[in-house]
Formats: sequence, structure tokens, C-alpha cells
Amino acid sequence: MIIPVFNEIATLAKVLSVVSEALPGVEKEVILVDDGSVDGTREWLRRNFPEGPRSGLAVMVDAGGNLEFSTGPGHCTTVRPHYHERNSGKGAAVRNGLALATGEVIVIQDADLEYDPADWTAMYDLIARRKVADVVYGSRFYGWPHRSLYFHHYMANRFISLMFNLLYNQTLTDIECCYKMFTREVKERLRLTCDDFGCEVQLSAQIARAGGLRIYEVGISYYGRTYEEGKKINWRDGMKALWYLVRFRF
Repeated sequence: MIIPVFNEIATLAKVLSVVSEALPGVEKEVILVDDGSVDGTREWLRRNFPEGPRSGLAVMVDAGGNLEFSTGPGHCTTVRPHYHERNSGKGAAVRNGLALATGEVIVIQDADLEYDPADWTAMYDLIARRKVADVVYGSRFYGWPHRSLYFHHYMANRFISLMFNLLYNQTLTDIECCYKMFTREVKERLRLTCDDFGCEVQLSAQIARAGGLRIYEVGISYYGRTYEEGKKINWRDGMKALWYLVRFRF
């Protein structure tokens, strides 16, 4: 699990706890990349990971908002923090997370609570158990619980996905969705260069152009945030995404 983090002090502890509960029976490695946070997130990470990686059967949050790792036999979750000296963008955090990841199956998780790791079960089943997929996308538009928010965000997402499908001959409904799960072999074929939110388009473009990859899509839940609650992406990122669609196609 790759978790890019920027100023998420309010949600990060809970996210790590929920991630540790996902996919029971599966050994999990969490690569947490702090992208130059200035809201106390970095200090919280230094306090909870004073000696680097920590492992346990489960990750729990105590009354003071700090982490507790339970011990015992069984499949555990290992959290490995990594730090950027300055804010470099989500793409840079994802790229460095990919370089550090050692797992057989990779998934990207935002550090807020907009997405539910419980939805990984159906995605993981297609890749690791049924072995019919190399890449699985989550989609917020398949009728699962999702918060009603900004109409212009909805239309922008649908338009970007439509343009992607036209340019790359795909049928995906939500390429800007955070949840993209893929095998280690797919990871080794990626060559991401975008530092910003354009990484979502570049990653999808490289997957679509690789040829021969089995791509699936499943519905997921979406508990979106408002800008007042910490949402970061804006209309400029949408305009950049349209440019990246053309740039990475040709």
C-alpha cells in the first residue's frame, strides 16, 4: 500500500488503523511518504516512528491519537515512513513509494478518509486469487455509497475519463480514482515522471499503452470531502489532466 501524505494530521492515524484491518490473512507493507507536511503530520510521524518501520498484527489508535501495534503470531502489517524534505507533489510521492514497495500486489491509498480499504477485497480477488486481472481500477460511479458533492467535479471526472477512453481505446469510467491496484510486474513497467496530480493520467496512459495487460474495474464507496474539510485538487488540475491526456498519448 502506497500512501502519499501532505497535511493530513486529522485523518492519518485512522487511515493506518483501517488499512491494517483490510485484507485479513494477507501480509501487508505500507509505504507512507510524507510530502513535506507543515501541519504537524511530520512531527506526529517522527513521534510514532522514532526508529523507522514498525510492525504488528493490527494498528490501533490510543486516546492520545498515537499508534499502538499489537503483537503475536500471524500475518502482520509493516508501516515504513519516508520523508520528502520539501513538498514535491502527489506524483513525486507515488513515484518514490513505488520505488520502495516490495509487495507482489500494489495499491495506492490517499491519507484521508474519502476511500474505504474494505473495497480492496474485490480488487485483490481478481488479481491474486482468481488471477484474471493485472490491473484493477476502482470506480466511484457504479452505484455504491458515495457522497453528493460538486457537480463540476463530477462532470470533469466523467469528461476526463471519456477523453481517455477515446484516446487510449479503453472503457474505464473513473481514471482519476485513487484506487488503482496492480501486480509487481506492472509496477516494474511504469516510468512515472509527473510530480503533480497528473500522475493519475500518466499511470493510466502507461498501463493502457503497455499492451496485453488485463484491466478490470470494480465499484467502490466514496466518502468525499469539501474544500473546507481538506480537499486539495482544483480546476487547474483538471485542465492539466486534459493536457496530459494528449501529451502521454502522442
